[in-house]
Amino acid sequence: MRVAVLTVGDEILAGDTVNTNATWLATQVDERGGSVRRILTVPDDRSVIAETVRDWHAAFDAVVVTGGLGHTPDDVTMDAVAAALDRDLAVDDEVRDRLREKAREFVAENPELTDEYDLEMDLDAAATLPAGSRPLLTDAGWAPGCVVENVYVLPGIPEEMKATFAVVADEFGGDAVAETLYTPAPEGALGGVLEGVRERFDVAVGSYPGRDGDPGRLKVTGTDPDAVADAAAWLRDRVEVVESDEE
Repeated sequence: MRVAVLTVGDEILAGDTVNTNATWLATQVDERGGSVRRILTVPDDRSVIAETVRDWHAAFDAVVVTGGLGHTPDDVTMDAVAAALDRDLAVDDEVRDRLREKAREFVAENPELTDEYDLEMDLDAAATLPAGSRPLLTDAGWAPGCVVENVYVLPGIPEEMKATFAVVADEFGGDAVAETLYTPAPEGALGGVLEGVRERFDVAVGSYPGRDGDPGRLKVTGTDPDAVADAAAWLRDRVEVVESDEE
């Protein structure tokens, strides 16, 4: 499964917020056998989001978009995704009803925070999704995500994003497998070995230097478990391998 991850937010591009969502999502997809092939951050710009989603929708098996949900002026992701897939926006009555119950509980518990809000308008805004989409509702946050065709729209707040992804996590399976080796050998000394393993086995091998005294990593990836295991064994015979705290 070839996946692209699109994170939305001016605050990420300004350096005000660290983009932990993309790293976390890439790890989750990789652990399930999928393969993230693109990661991009774009501003809260409807046309930029729509153009990217439109292109990636056709190029990848799944597109995960995170951030820009809600009803403030800079929350344009739902509108942009609808435009990218030539769909109208519509209030989902079932979502609205479920949010109403959640809102009633919140108002009862926090009356001082809700006196100035128009609850009906807030409900309509939160329940507005691309027409025909599958809503993704959790107890972690207010604004729901959704799935429309092969585009998965998730909230940007990390806790809400993780809870929403959990609803669809099983849909990101694939046949990719990987094995990681740890070595104290400097990356510059591994060129010949890495070239050799790629020539002999139908696998991809990534080399990542160690930092702060930690060993470097050699990650062997492929779709044939036997080929990955054979390639890793071939590397162990030619490269010093050590245990790591990450194991």
